[in-house]
Amino acid sequence: MEPFVQTDKQADSAKSPSLFLLWENRFEGVTAGFSGREGGVSGMPWQSLNCGLHVGDVTKDVVRNRGLLTEALGWPFEAWTCAEQVHGNRVHLVKAEDRGKGRESRESSIADADALVTNEKNVLLTSFYADCVPLYFYDPKREVAALAHAGWKGTVLEIARLTAERMASEFGCDPASIHAAIGPSIGMCCYEVNDVVLDRVKPLIDGMKLDPDTILAPTVEGKARINLKELNRQIMIKAGILPSHIECSEWCTGCSTDLFFSHRMEGGATGRMVSWIGIKEGDK
Repeated sequence: MEPFVQTDKQADSAKSPSLFLLWENRFEGVTAGFSGREGGVSGMPWQSLNCGLHVGDVTKDVVRNRGLLTEALGWPFEAWTCAEQVHGNRVHLVKAEDRGKGRESRESSIADADALVTNEKNVLLTSFYADCVPLYFYDPKREVAALAHAGWKGTVLEIARLTAERMASEFGCDPASIHAAIGPSIGMCCYEVNDVVLDRVKPLIDGMKLDPDTILAPTVEGKARINLKELNRQIMIKAGILPSHIECSEWCTGCSTDLFFSHRMEGGATGRMVSWIGIKEGDK
């Protein structure tokens, strides 16, 4: 069953953000999900719910889109917290003083981080995508939440494993208690890569003793289609997260440009979706 459920709020108003909700009502006080491309104020080619400040869009429009999203979630905009992503594997521990960083400018973002972990209440962790893989983590026993941004670089650097390990080292999270999800992202159907990427991915597949046929589908000489979702799922399992606790979206951003932005399918001239997760105080 698809874990990311599209809301019908946009049917009520052209300006209601398109949202894909995760774990709705499963964990008390927790909100998590992924945005679509409709229901914002950005003009072309970022139309319309672009949440990325780094793609050339008008800053005030992006900030307005972020505000519309948090308003739709019933959260204050001051809670929006994000990092400047660099396709690495650095995991940042978000503390109370980090709340609100990056919400209105790149300069105020948490620097050089592709994963965020926190046990702080009333902090809305966010990160940005246009084909890369959004990873979600929540430990209901320790009340710890995390997000990770995994392009092919972050995937081969095992950002999924490092995020789970940071949850364990900082908060004593047992990986077997962590619930995880893999969000809408480019699928194996649309993601062909060359030998530069394959030369980085194949050693990871071999080292984990995975069946390469579940990850790679050769196309022409030196190229193959790659299943980043499945590779990240296997890395999560390697980190100790139970397979039964990992949910994976079937949405492909490349196949569904009516719903999502796709850097690859739109030639780079497009907006960014946002993943989010947060825990509200007093809603246990």
